Amino acid sequence: MSINWQEILFHFLGGLGLFLYSIKTMGDGLQQAAGDRLRFYIDKYTSNPFFGVLVGIGMTALIQSSSGWYWDDCSNSV
Repeated sequence: MSINWQEILFHFLGGLGLFLYSIKTMGDGLQQAAGDRLRFYIDKYTSNPFFGVLVGIGMTALIQSSSGWYWDDCSNSV
């Protein structure tokens, strides 16, 4: 069985494009939901690099946990 590199490349580029699109969509949604208030708090708490890392970890954990809850809820309803 030979490896079809063209198919692998298309799948990789398609997945990367979908990932980048979803990141942009999520950013736009956060901007609309929180707007200037969110920007103020992010600027305030990320001025120090150490706190910036902590805020990044916290936001990532929050987004991942809410995403996991959503998909877990969807799989239970099927």
